[in-house]
Amino acid sequence: MREEENKRSSQSSSVKRFFKKRWVFPAIYIASAAIILTAVLWFQGSDNATDKYDYKSSDLTGKNNDKPALEVNTALENLKMPVGNPMDATVKMEFYDFNATDEKQEAALVFYNNQYVPHTGIDFTSKDGETFDVVAALSGKVTRVEEDATLGNVIEIEHDKGIVTQYQSVKDVKVEVGDKVKQGQVIAMAGQSLFDEESGTHVHFEVRKDGVAVNPTNYFNKPVSELQEGTSADQKAEDTKSPKQQMIEDPATDKEKAPSDEEGTPSDDKTPSDDESSESTEKTNS
Repeated sequence: MREEENKRSSQSSSVKRFFKKRWVFPAIYIASAAIILTAVLWFQGSDNATDKYDYKSSDLTGKNNDKPALEVNTALENLKMPVGNPMDATVKMEFYDFNATDEKQEAALVFYNNQYVPHTGIDFTSKDGETFDVVAALSGKVTRVEEDATLGNVIEIEHDKGIVTQYQSVKDVKVEVGDKVKQGQVIAMAGQSLFDEESGTHVHFEVRKDGVAVNPTNYFNKPVSELQEGTSADQKAEDTKSPKQQMIEDPATDKEKAPSDEEGTPSDDKTPSDDESSESTEKTNS
């Protein structure tokens, strides 16, 4: 009996001494974590895990990834000049601004086909008069590429919220309809046109918002959001045209007003004096 008790006491004391060692419990924790991690990895790699979550290859390479990423940076772009080297460019003809002085308005009139037409954009030329790179003023999608002998070929690029930039008098066009272009990308070379022949080799640049031409000079190096907000003021200025400005765009306006002034006064209508005289004549006869 005593021997058995001595054995048990010696075994318990040896166990206690074993657990009193510093490395025992950390080793147990590490071993337990390894066992648990192994079990989790095994479960995820088994067929049960695949059936449970039912992952589909289409979720990774199918329709969900076919959608193009949204280009959030385009809304932060500033309107740039449509020339490859702005330091070498000069303005040949400015935008016809209805709020400008008479002198500037006269300088922004184009004489074509025996009539004066307001200039709806800006003509850029190079200092040496040679051709130069025409670049996209904003990122967008090309919606029009048209050969036009009068305007000297036309490129239109559509942007967000009804904004369109147009490039006329260009040659060696390097884009097609449907192309997505980045700001500063070369889209053509400067050329000539019959409509604005006096400008020589140039690019005619227009900015339109909802079909209304705005003055690009007011928005160069400014964010697109400011262009979107400022269009209403430009539209208001265009709606308040003076009679002289209206005659420039529609010389027949005054001619059409003459017949309208005579309406409503037919010759058969009697004046009050005629009625009174007829009544007085009847009384006299009676």
